Amino acid sequence: MISEYKLLIREHHLDSYGHVNNATYLNLFEEARWEIITSRGYGYSKVHETGQGPVILDVNMKFLKELKLRETITITLELESYEGKIGKITQRMIKSDGDIACEMKMTMGFFDLKARKLILPSPEWKIAVGLNT
Repeated sequence: MISEYKLLIREHHLDSYGHVNNATYLNLFEEARWEIITSRGYGYSKVHETGQGPVILDVNMKFLKELKLRETITITLELESYEGKIGKITQRMIKSDGDIACEMKMTMGFFDLKARKLILPSPEWKIAVGLNT
C-alpha cells in the first residue's frame, strides 16, 4: 500500500543555491511520515501515551532531480517489508511532471521508550505503517 502526502516547496526550504538543501529532504520525509501515521491513529500523543513509537535505524537517500521554489510535490510512503522487529520503508518525492526528485530507503523499528529497546509492533502500529489495512 502506498500512502501520499502533498507539499508545496516554500522559501524556508531553500538553500543559497535556490534549491532544497539535502538536510531539508530528511525533514520533509519525516513530516510526511508523521502526517501519514497520525492520520492512521498513531501520532505524537499516542507515542507518549503508550511509551512506544518508531525509530529509524538506517537511511539511504538518492538525489535524482532538483526541487525548486513553489513546486508542488507528492511524497509517497510504501512499506516494503516488516519481519519481526524490523521494517523497510521506501519514500519518494515526486515532482508534478512525475519525475522522482529523491528516493529514500530506510530501516525502522518499533521502540519501547522505557525499556530502551526494539519490540514487536503493536496492532495499532501495524495499522499506522500500512501492515494491517
